[in-house]
Amino acid sequence: MADSQFTAHADLFDLRGKNALVTGGTRGIGMMIARGLLQAGARVVISSRKADACTEAQRQLSEFGVVQAFPADLSKYDECRRLADLVKADSERLDILVNNAGAMWREPLETFPDKAWGSVLDLNLKSPFWLVQALLPALRRAGTADDPARVINIGSIAALHVADSPNYSYASSKAGLHQLTRVLARELGPQHVTVNAVAPGPFPSQMMASTLDAIGDTIAAKAPLRRLGRDDDMAGVAVFLAGRAGAYLTGTVIPVDGGIATTASGT
Repeated sequence: MADSQFTAHADLFDLRGKNALVTGGTRGIGMMIARGLLQAGARVVISSRKADACTEAQRQLSEFGVVQAFPADLSKYDECRRLADLVKADSERLDILVNNAGAMWREPLETFPDKAWGSVLDLNLKSPFWLVQALLPALRRAGTADDPARVINIGSIAALHVADSPNYSYASSKAGLHQLTRVLARELGPQHVTVNAVAPGPFPSQMMASTLDAIGDTIAAKAPLRRLGRDDDMAGVAVFLAGRAGAYLTGTVIPVDGGIATTASGT
């Protein structure tokens, strides 16, 4: 095989010159990913529903690279379009779209309310579709056969196994997002856009705070790797998918969970 087909190791994870959008990038998994992309050299836009959260996250992340922050309520179609317009106004190209913004609702079956379906599905499942739809011209403009544009959807291991907590709409929305990932991957691959999903396990975040406070040690003890996720675990998989190293993957769902959903029983 000719040497020209090999990429230098450092270049496999080099995102210099790339433009990225990370929704829900002001805290938790979204901030972990935004930091990783920035450290790899990308210019990053983050979004969150709350303006003050955007301001504070931008301040924290600015030490790692060039970052902008735009408040937007992505459970609403018009807000997804507005955010897309803001992103495209800054650059006609979008190399990396990370659909991370999400919501969870835990409540027993007998009292699980109707509103827990609409709000969760709108943010977890509809908004990734709306953003791909709105940003597709920018993704197409950025992608090439050798270096496609990337869509990274943040799913969940709750869509891969049945968790103990009563999170009916959350688990269903994430399972739908995994399948949407595959559907979009098939359609957009010929247009030089890859679409993959990451299915996180337990990571420290506001969404997981009550669960980890209550049973975090138990979850870690039952995981094959005997620990919870760390910031670099999530940043690493995002940089891999966004860089040259991940250019030949599309339609995949990658569990980042220490083996909990894929090998462990009774968790």
